[in-house]
Amino acid sequence: MHVRDLIEESVAGMLARPVRSALTTLGTVLGITTLVVTLGVAATAGNQIVGRFDELVATAITVGVPESPNAPLVEWDAIDRLTRLRGVESAAAVSESKDGANVSVRSNDLVDPTRVTAQSLTVLAATTGLPEAARGRMVRGRFYDLGHVRRHDRVAVIGEQAAELLGVTRLDRAPAIFIGEHAYTVIGILGDLRRERDLSSAVLVPPTVGRQFGLRDVTRVLVNTSLGAAGLIARQAPTALSPGNGDMLQVVAPPSPTRARDQAEDDVNALFLILGLVSLVVGAVGIANVTLVTVMERVPEIGLRRSLGAARRHIAAQFLLESTLIGLTGGVIGAALGVVTVVAVSAAKQWTPLLDLRLAVAAPVAGAVVGLLAGLYPALRAARMEPVEALR
Repeated sequence: MHVRDLIEESVAGMLARPVRSALTTLGTVLGITTLVVTLGVAATAGNQIVGRFDELVATAITVGVPESPNAPLVEWDAIDRLTRLRGVESAAAVSESKDGANVSVRSNDLVDPTRVTAQSLTVLAATTGLPEAARGRMVRGRFYDLGHVRRHDRVAVIGEQAAELLGVTRLDRAPAIFIGEHAYTVIGILGDLRRERDLSSAVLVPPTVGRQFGLRDVTRVLVNTSLGAAGLIARQAPTALSPGNGDMLQVVAPPSPTRARDQAEDDVNALFLILGLVSLVVGAVGIANVTLVTVMERVPEIGLRRSLGAARRHIAAQFLLESTLIGLTGGVIGAALGVVTVVAVSAAKQWTPLLDLRLAVAAPVAGAVVGLLAGLYPALRAARMEPVEALR
């Protein structure tokens, strides 16, 4: 039997029952479509993570400054050098100490034994760029500036939660709070914090004032960068803050958006790839069943071919080619439907579709392989039939 005759017989056998062949092909179509859609949508969605990655997480850097027995590792004016780096949008230095934690703060100078007028709050010293660095805003009033810092003014900015605890609701009359025995004028209330939410219950004072609470040295630096610049700034920030001692600083940088994209793509692939494989298995079982039924229906034909001189390999090749053609047809249709689905989903979501050409080429091949494997047992069973028994 020539190859051309073999192909013609296989195509004729497949088209002899078009409805059955179409239903058999449907299983492979669903499996291949699922695989193509899974890999295509996963790659497309993963690529969007870079653009839609949470900017708060992807651009926030924290530099921890350990205590130094000698000179401080980071000076307060080092923030000026840091903000000159390209990619830094905002930065602020913060000082916190044990002496500044759980400090008694009250909003009036009256001592009433029957009422709790004092609150235990945390007192922090920070540079003037703290509202931007903490991704917050001044709910009322203003933040202290360089003039307050240089004049050593006794001013304070309190968090929104601290203001509620102290009963400070208006600033037009320059209310004062008492930290220990000294009064500080409240000039602003900081709120809507998207970063460092613990500042909502803290009292913030200029660095020159915070020394009496042990807030002399910078303990951490908050940095916000442009999207995509976090990795570079994380490497440059220690040198800018403390030349010569940068290796002693502890930088906490956000994970790479590319890594997050790859992880999301892997998770989606792992989830839906199983569904695609299950669909392929169902399609393979369907092809095997239909091919086996076809073999049983065509027993007289097999006996006639064998009696006319067809070898076992010719019979096996004929049925194998039929099942392979069914799988190949399902693979082609499934690949086409998968590509169209990926493009349609991307258009609906306004994404840029990512289609791997190798996937579109490999999908029909995968369908043909599934058909080939599914037809092995029926083909071997057809090849083992004896001519006399088949004709009988």
